[in-house]
Amino acid sequence: MRMLRSTTFLTLDGVMQAPGGPGEDEEGGFSKGGWSVNFFDDEVGEAMDTFMSVPFDLVLGRKTYDIFAAYWPNASPEDAAKPLNAATKYVASRGRPNLSWERSVLLEGDVAQAVASLKQEDGPELQVHGSGDLLQTLIREGVVDEFQLLVFPVLVGSGKRLFAQGTVPASLKLIESRVSPSGVVIGRYQPAGELVTGTFGA
Repeated sequence: MRMLRSTTFLTLDGVMQAPGGPGEDEEGGFSKGGWSVNFFDDEVGEAMDTFMSVPFDLVLGRKTYDIFAAYWPNASPEDAAKPLNAATKYVASRGRPNLSWERSVLLEGDVAQAVASLKQEDGPELQVHGSGDLLQTLIREGVVDEFQLLVFPVLVGSGKRLFAQGTVPASLKLIESRVSPSGVVIGRYQPAGELVTGTFGA
């Protein structure tokens, strides 16, 4: 069985929209694109390199696919381009997009079922980068095996959130954490069953 891991850049108030630059994703009038850039230090880069150091294929939402496909095919191998270009890209889209990036495959039908079927096949692990709308579906269906969350010390006030309305309550287990020199908290979490509540009262 293939593991599915996600990696997500988040603001301290939980927003994952447009970390890489203005114009990346302005849906909903979002104007704070590029909020991660000034905090991207060597340790954040190392965390991403480590995440992609194993053989993997990608599962991407349409918007993230378009952003990646416009950049990585022409990037130098030193910029992590090689493993991304070599990966099979499974793309979730409601339409029939032109998937011009080499080794791209459209996921047909129910996306959660399609990804669950991919997990049953032989092959490298599956990774989700960004892809907020897709992740909402996969989280709701319990398909994600591990979350890597990189929480940047910024507040943006509004935008698309990773754990948005409709997130199923659950417990997570922290399996690794560190803090980069710029203040980015890097944590890896695995699902740990149902949310258990309690009380501090008598």
